[in-house]
Amino acid sequence: MRVAVFNQKGGVGKTTTALNLAAGLALGFHPVRLIDLDPQAHLSAIRGAPPADWRQSIYAHFPESTPLHELEVDWEGLGRFIPSHSELMKVDSAFGKGPEVLERLNRGMRDLDRSAPRRLTIIDCCPYLGVLALNAIFAADGLIVPVSSDYLSMRGAEQIERTLKALEPVLRRRVERRYLLTRFDRRRRMSFEVESRMRESFGRDVCETTISENVAVAESPAVNRHIFAHAASSRGAEDYAKLIDELSSQRFLRG
Repeated sequence: MRVAVFNQKGGVGKTTTALNLAAGLALGFHPVRLIDLDPQAHLSAIRGAPPADWRQSIYAHFPESTPLHELEVDWEGLGRFIPSHSELMKVDSAFGKGPEVLERLNRGMRDLDRSAPRRLTIIDCCPYLGVLALNAIFAADGLIVPVSSDYLSMRGAEQIERTLKALEPVLRRRVERRYLLTRFDRRRRMSFEVESRMRESFGRDVCETTISENVAVAESPAVNRHIFAHAASSRGAEDYAKLIDELSSQRFLRG
């Protein structure tokens, strides 16, 4: 299965969610693959550093059709990983938006999945709707949309919902999605108001689990660790473990 983590708004916990989902699954002995599809390469930096040569990154799959299995590296304790590079920002202008380029990642993933059919892939997307994000959506079986608990993020979620509905005739399927409330502060009434409005608008597509505003969650990427390695007993680790249990029980996360 392939799951993309996407939101058009930054600062909502997109990369943190991709990392912690992968880490929690790996700790539960699920084979995992992470793909950094963001030119900012934050996920690659958490692992250590993005590759200096773009030919060793996911970007090489676009201009040179480099097979994805040649770009995979090990991420100790987590699984397989395909890093990003700043050259990815050229994809939107260099390749247009025709069906051939929008299906490029999907075709590459089909070949990669044949070699490891039970490995769950999590794709960390860039924070804007363009060729890269559309590649992820076209390739994904499911989409996780982190939404920080404020009104502007909620409006962004409404825009994503409209975008997904507009894509359905092209994809010829409904993209399964889950809206995940992040940075949820139980001391603020606004968090509960946003949650109520999200559940009213999106119903069962909103995760029951919320990710609390938590210092450990915010700190962990800065020290190049996932939440379970940085603060295993924290509220943040508890929240992400609950999220994995919830999504796994729904068969939204599966190998």
